[in-house]
Amino acid sequence: MNSRIPFIAAPLLVLAYGVIRILDGLDGSRGPGIAWTTGHLAFMAALVLYVPIFWQMRRMAGGNALATASAAAGTVGVVALLAQFGIDIVVGFMSADHEAMGGLFDQVKSVSGVSAVVYDVVPLLFFAGQLALVVQLAALRRVKMWAPVLVLADLVLPFVEKDLIPLGALCLLVSFVPLARQVPVTRRPAAVLA
Repeated sequence: MNSRIPFIAAPLLVLAYGVIRILDGLDGSRGPGIAWTTGHLAFMAALVLYVPIFWQMRRMAGGNALATASAAAGTVGVVALLAQFGIDIVVGFMSADHEAMGGLFDQVKSVSGVSAVVYDVVPLLFFAGQLALVVQLAALRRVKMWAPVLVLADLVLPFVEKDLIPLGALCLLVSFVPLARQVPVTRRPAAVLA
């Protein structure tokens, strides 16, 4: 895969998730159903792409201990969020309607440690790692000083109002395009005909 693709595809997948989430809520409730599942799968695909993004950003930041810790923290956060969204999909499949989902989520969260690891604490490492990497790149002048501001906007907007996820994704896309341009394009050697 071209090393630049994740920097563009991840924000677009988050944008898709945000739009699908809004559409899913037009009837007054979100999930279960095709929109619930499709939106969650889009976000999970974005999360998978964040892993190479974090490690590419680490390389761009010089690969020092702080960059490595930031990329590692972000990756741990990705794993927690993948678990969270996977649970969401399973709960959606197991529920007849939105009300039934609430009861299943309560059961999942009542398991010792699940709330902290999957919902409340560990997922925050995704956001912290991402912001830390972009701030390091700005300090090294690998990105403009406005890039961390846009990444912070992307991270904060969903906490203000989840319907702002698409706007945050657009902020992220604008901040990631200059990063994508800095990634060397990996080309496969041409096949030699005998």
